[in-house]
Amino acid sequence: MKHKQLIEQMTLAEKATLMSGKNFWETESIERLGVDSIFLADGPHGIRKQAAAADHLGLNESVPATCFPTAATVANSWDVELGEKIGQHLGREAVTQDVNVLLGPGMNMKRNPRCGRNFEYFSEDPYHAGKIASAYIRGMQSEGIAACVKHFAVNNQEERRMSIDTIVDERTLREIYLTGFEMAVKEGNVKTVMSSYNKLNGSYTNENMHLMRDILREEWGFNGVVITDWGGSNDRVQGLIAGNELEMPTANGETVADIIEAVEAKQLDEAILDEAVDRLLTLVVSTNRTLMENKQAVDADNHHKFAEKVAEESIVLLKNEDNILPLKSESKVAIIGDFADNPRYQGAGSSIVNPTKLETTLAAVKGFDLDVIGYEPGFNRYGKKDHAKQKKAVQLAEKAEVVLLYLGLDEVTEAEGLDRQDMKIPENQLELLAAIKQVNKEIVVVLSSGSAVELPFVADVKGLLHGYLSGQAGAKAMLNILTGHTNPSGKLAESYPIQYQDTPTYHYFPGKETTVEYREAQFIGYRYYDTKKIPVQYPFGYGLSYTTFSYSNLQVTDEGVSFDLTNTGDVAGKEIVQLYIGAESDTIFRAKKELKGFKKVYLFPNETKHIDIPFDDYSFRYFNVKTNRWEIEANDYQLSIAASSADVKLTATLTVEGTTMVKPYDQDVLKPYFEADVKAVEDEAFQALMGREIPYPKWDRKAPLGYNDTLNQCRYAKGLAGRFAYHMMKLTHKVLWKIGKRDTANLIVMSVYHMPFRGYARMTGGAINMPMVDGILLAINGHFFKGMSKVFKERKKLKQNKSKRNEGLI
Repeated sequence: MKHKQLIEQMTLAEKATLMSGKNFWETESIERLGVDSIFLADGPHGIRKQAAAADHLGLNESVPATCFPTAATVANSWDVELGEKIGQHLGREAVTQDVNVLLGPGMNMKRNPRCGRNFEYFSEDPYHAGKIASAYIRGMQSEGIAACVKHFAVNNQEERRMSIDTIVDERTLREIYLTGFEMAVKEGNVKTVMSSYNKLNGSYTNENMHLMRDILREEWGFNGVVITDWGGSNDRVQGLIAGNELEMPTANGETVADIIEAVEAKQLDEAILDEAVDRLLTLVVSTNRTLMENKQAVDADNHHKFAEKVAEESIVLLKNEDNILPLKSESKVAIIGDFADNPRYQGAGSSIVNPTKLETTLAAVKGFDLDVIGYEPGFNRYGKKDHAKQKKAVQLAEKAEVVLLYLGLDEVTEAEGLDRQDMKIPENQLELLAAIKQVNKEIVVVLSSGSAVELPFVADVKGLLHGYLSGQAGAKAMLNILTGHTNPSGKLAESYPIQYQDTPTYHYFPGKETTVEYREAQFIGYRYYDTKKIPVQYPFGYGLSYTTFSYSNLQVTDEGVSFDLTNTGDVAGKEIVQLYIGAESDTIFRAKKELKGFKKVYLFPNETKHIDIPFDDYSFRYFNVKTNRWEIEANDYQLSIAASSADVKLTATLTVEGTTMVKPYDQDVLKPYFEADVKAVEDEAFQALMGREIPYPKWDRKAPLGYNDTLNQCRYAKGLAGRFAYHMMKLTHKVLWKIGKRDTANLIVMSVYHMPFRGYARMTGGAINMPMVDGILLAINGHFFKGMSKVFKERKKLKQNKSKRNEGLI
């Protein structure tokens, strides 16, 4: 241990105290031994440090910071070097604001387009996500602070995220959902990992010995600190045994007492506690030294300018019929759409950043040589139909030569804690587009959303630019693309299906009661669409440019591939080249091809560059569930150099020697997987894939409600009080939504409706404790007066103990 002498001076109580937060964002300190606290802050795309009135859901304003484009946006840049620079900028701002640990990046897979938090995640591909996330981490930690990669692991839905049990087979877990985290540990050398809320195959992730000990610690060699998601601790002692050092936020000493009691009862080896304290002290000492020595003022204007550059690199040109873009300076342009005046530039929830400045299209366009004839909002951003607004917009469009139509999703549609109801753009926006088309067919849509949406209007427009959620400087960045000041170079990091029903997880998302089953196995995103030959609107890796590129001269060695890339157009531009590897096999089921390398290349007109993409540890491996290790199948592998997963430019074949002849699967039983026919997998096949019985997916309606049940389940409560609370909550949500208080309505769903009862103790900073939760459960399980009596009794006791602590009596 690095800090053995210091730990030997600590009492058991002091060591246990360090394992829980002091308040919402700080860790505990030990003044007598000179152990300082550290500050943790949200920060996937900007620092969200709350100076006062701290909360986890982004309700209260934080200290101003640069709001960079979200991870879903930056993913479209496919630029590893850019990701590292973003991390450096985030790290500098964290140091300036005295933040030790930045809670990001988030890198869960985009298993389903409706996941409400997809705007915080990079990709549907683990290799892509792992490379970009590792770059972020290296950049952040180069400034001396700690990054915290999250949410570990398989946290791919927001509904019931704090109690849902994710049922996934070992190979899919390893290849799809853990590979990115593995890269973050091995290539990013991340200092902290945040455990997710959900269960994994029966046990909460932060208590899951296989995930936390076998894989994270032993296999990957992670020696940093694991932090719970806020309120994500179920059994504190079991979490500590699994290697989850820090519980956040404070539990007001309640879980500290649990740890002390477990050590004294010999249920917890004190050596495990010492090991956890040692890791935490390493984090505290190293990051506090940085805050003392490396602090310097941040140039907010330079950071804003860099945020603009990031947005430019990430904007995706999806359609450019008749070369309607870039806009000609003499064209009469009408700007229509509420988002042009009130931009949608970031997600909602714990990642909300208070920007240092915020550009809008209407303000920024004044600095461009465009003949703008007017602006109309055209629609209500929250979906309510307004014929008067639509009429004015159509009248303006009729006078224009080109219409810039700003469409997208609103803030309450994509939010932490909630999943989207569908993949649709609001109907009032589609109606506006249809009405404009009747008077003017020269339409360029500028789209804002944090994840994939259905695009039924593609044939009705000549231009389509997707900005995703492009941060505080995104408006000007978009205008730079529209006017040709910058050549678009982004490409999609997720597939865009034609309709939601085409997605492989359509029948499996979200898990509604006790479990969510990953029956589609590894066939998510392009792995499914390409293998099953399902048409998509836009494929993974797709994006246009104002120039063109040609590929030639492919060469293959045992070390990697190389080829020539030429800019065959008239303007300089960047191309994102992609390496996919696939093989036909009777031994294991596979996707047709998988991304195994990529580069972003800048070329002047007529310039040619020789591009090298090396193979690495991830190129040919698969996880063999029979040998329980990574293997390479002896096979002839097809190597594809591509402009997208559906646009292969060059191919070659490479014969690779294998590492084992052990066959992991019975092909007859797993026929749906060998044929990628995974949209309706029967129980027999999924059970064979899992290698064990599938757990019952429904709640036990007759059982009394417990700590890990939710208010949503009170519809089945034995007590009238529980059922009444459920119906009142449903009514309150409905009324708030109806009167336009949608943020508040969402908050109720996030923080009350789907919150496990234990969360009321874990997330209230000690205002409610577990004995009070016991009383609440008594009341809703049919013992109302006994339960409420216990609540009031424990509440009184809690206040008395607080007064005694304040007076120094305990």
